[in-house]
Amino acid sequence: MSNILIIKHGSLGDIAQASGAIQDISENHKNDQIHLLTTKPYFELFNKNPFIHNVILDKRLPRYNLIYLYFLMREIKKYKFSKVFDLQNSSRTNFYKNILFPKENKEIWSSSITALPTDKDKDEFDKSSVLERFDYQLKKSNLKTLNTMKPDFSWAATDISEIRNYYKLNKYILLFPFCSPHLSIKKWPYYNDLINLILRKFGDSYKIITAPGPSEINDAKDINTLAILDNGRAIDVSQLTSLIKDSSFVIANDTGPAHIAAHVGAKGLTLFGKHTTAYKVSIERENFKVIEVNNLNNLSAEKVFEKLSNFLN
Repeated sequence: MSNILIIKHGSLGDIAQASGAIQDISENHKNDQIHLLTTKPYFELFNKNPFIHNVILDKRLPRYNLIYLYFLMREIKKYKFSKVFDLQNSSRTNFYKNILFPKENKEIWSSSITALPTDKDKDEFDKSSVLERFDYQLKKSNLKTLNTMKPDFSWAATDISEIRNYYKLNKYILLFPFCSPHLSIKKWPYYNDLINLILRKFGDSYKIITAPGPSEINDAKDINTLAILDNGRAIDVSQLTSLIKDSSFVIANDTGPAHIAAHVGAKGLTLFGKHTTAYKVSIERENFKVIEVNNLNNLSAEKVFEKLSNFLN
């Protein structure tokens, strides 16, 4: 039995996307112990993943913090990993490789860099979708990839019957009108107009709700809908996953919850401006579709409502 390491630091959407790759790594190493290196926000979440045996915390302190770096490298080295799958593929994780396995190739350290043939251009490779890049990377390690292209994030869900009973949630439409302050280009501005259209057509057939994150609770007051909280606090990722999975429909900006919705089989739409493409982030699925426009300010509430209505009808 060998020890296998997977590295996935975040973010939330990226973790949902990587679920299939993690499952494939585990299923190709059934007789081995699967360890995962991640950051504090996702440490407890990954402890629920049925394809991982052990989770290692990386506080991601600055690289010049040599004491922290020494103890982290010592922690990793004690497992004597026979193979590392770097699914983060960042400059930081490449830095870790240069410390741990400076001369090893893809046979020991699998990443988008080591898996890339010398005659292949990385800039061109990076234009492929996230899931295609994962698939290519794992196949270069001779893994069968049955799940990489169709990740299932349902493992993250938990029982939210108390929350659903408290808010009397039966059939509901879930909105995610938020985004990081520094990514305002992702934010569609017409959620309240959309809510009015939904109420006008469907009345009280569906509750209209949102689930703000810790920094979004105040912003949720500007949206004319019911904010779902857990004793006044933002719900956690597992609760959020269940809320999304059980929804009648989801409409979201291009954020973590949208990627969860895509990879738990939820029906819904995500709204894309020019910041990236739905293809590149692998978000369009059988039930979860996209509207892509050059400028989200020019996407009308009526256009989004038309798509929603077609789904619900």
